[in-house]
Amino acid sequence: MSDNKMAEMIRASIEGIKSSFDANTVTGTPISTANGTVIIPVSKLSVGFVSGGLDYLGKNGAKENPANNFGGGGGTGASVTPVAFIVVKPDGNVQMLNISEKPEPTDTVSQVIGAIERSPELIEKLRDIFKKKEQ
Repeated sequence: MSDNKMAEMIRASIEGIKSSFDANTVTGTPISTANGTVIIPVSKLSVGFVSGGLDYLGKNGAKENPANNFGGGGGTGASVTPVAFIVVKPDGNVQMLNISEKPEPTDTVSQVIGAIERSPELIEKLRDIFKKKEQ
């Protein structure tokens, strides 16, 4: 009896997940702009699922009172995170704009600033050097 209830619980959870998300969740609905550019949002979908159950009275007790022997539960969690945009220009040129990573700077000053921001140890070393020069 509990095997059937457990299967029902899992089946109901999976159906709930399937009905909550579709292909448009990952690849969003295209957005057309006035100049003819089409922007397609792209997201990452993460889903977690857990379920469990038990026989209160054990397998032998199930023979005596099968209707009230099973207890169980389940849970589902989901996260949708935007990661990029696909840009299709009117001339057919396609570009992917990744929003989860910062673009690499092209000028030297921005590259140096980016390196310093990413490296707290380097900042401390520079501070120590300048303190020594001041003394």
